[in-house]
Amino acid sequence: MERRTIGAATLEVGAVGLGCMPMSWAYTRSRQRGDESMRTVHRALDLGTTLLDTADMYGPFTNELLVGRVLRERRAEAFVSTKVGLLVGEQHIVANGRPGYVKRACDASLRRLQTDVIDLYQLHRADPEVPVEETWGAMAELVQAGKVRALGLCAVGARAGRRPGAGMYDTTIRQLQRVQQIFPVSAVQAELSVWSREALDSLLPWCVARGIGFLAAMPLGNGFLTGTLTPGGGFEIDDLRARHPRFTAEMMAANQPLVVGLRRVAARHGATVTPAQVALAWILSLGPHVVPVPGTKQARWVTENAAAHALRLTAEDLSEVAGLPPARGSWD
Repeated sequence: MERRTIGAATLEVGAVGLGCMPMSWAYTRSRQRGDESMRTVHRALDLGTTLLDTADMYGPFTNELLVGRVLRERRAEAFVSTKVGLLVGEQHIVANGRPGYVKRACDASLRRLQTDVIDLYQLHRADPEVPVEETWGAMAELVQAGKVRALGLCAVGARAGRRPGAGMYDTTIRQLQRVQQIFPVSAVQAELSVWSREALDSLLPWCVARGIGFLAAMPLGNGFLTGTLTPGGGFEIDDLRARHPRFTAEMMAANQPLVVGLRRVAARHGATVTPAQVALAWILSLGPHVVPVPGTKQARWVTENAAAHALRLTAEDLSEVAGLPPARGSWD
C-alpha cells in the first residue's frame, strides 16, 4: 500500500487506516465478535493498513484490549493511535483533562495495548474545566518520557449555537493555536466525507498550511456511503445510527442521490469498484497528508477499503463527486 506521512515528525502510515471503534462500541452490540474483529485487524496489517485507531473510552477499555492482543504478535507492523480525555458513565460521557489523570490513563492504555510506546496520542475532547494548555503539557511530558511518539487532537464541530458567520471548526482551530505554543500537533482527526465536507472550509487548509496530518474520521458516512444500507431497514437500539437524524428512513431515502453518484463514478472504473472505494479515493485525492480512517469489524470490508488506495479518480470523476448534492438532515 502507498505510504503517507503525517505531521512534522514525519510519521509514516498506510494511506488508508482502520478505525477499530465498531468492534467494541457505538454500533450494534449483537454483531460484535472478538475473534472476527481480531482477524480483521490481522487482515488490515497484511494489506499495509498500518494505522490502527482506537481509544480508551471504546468499550470502555475493551477495544484497546482487543487491539493489544494483535499488537502482542505484530507490534512492529502497526502504527498505534489511541485517545484520552473522555470518561464513560452509566448514561453520560464526561471530559477529564486533569494532568494527573492523563498520565495515569496513558499508563493504563499502554498496559491494555501491550506496548511500551503509543505512536499517536490524541486528546479526544478538551475539558472545559481545565485549561487545554495544562492537558497538552501533560501529554507533552509523556513524549519526553518516551511513552508517546507524537500528539494529536480530535476536532469537534459546532453547528448549534454558532455565531453568524462563524465556521464550524473555529473553536477547534483556536484550541490548536493554543496547544501549538506548548508542543507540536502532529495530526488532527475530524469527520470528513462526501456527505460531511465542512472540514474543507477552514480546518483542513489550516492543517495543510502547517504540515499537520489530517485523519478523516467517518469517511464512509457511518456506512451510508457504501450503498449497503437500506432506507427503513432500521437499527438496533444500541446502534448510534438509531438516534441520528440522517439515518431516519426519510433522510436515508432523500440522500440516495449521493450513493447513486458514487456508483456512477465507480462504474466507470470497472465492475468490481464500489461506491465506498470512490468515497475513500476522493478523500485520498485531497492531499498527501490526508488519511481516511474507515471503521469496520469485518475482514471483507477492510480488504475493500484498503484497495481504494490504488483507485485514481479522473478530473471528471472529481468534478462529479464535488457536484453531488449536500447531505440532508442535521447531524446534530
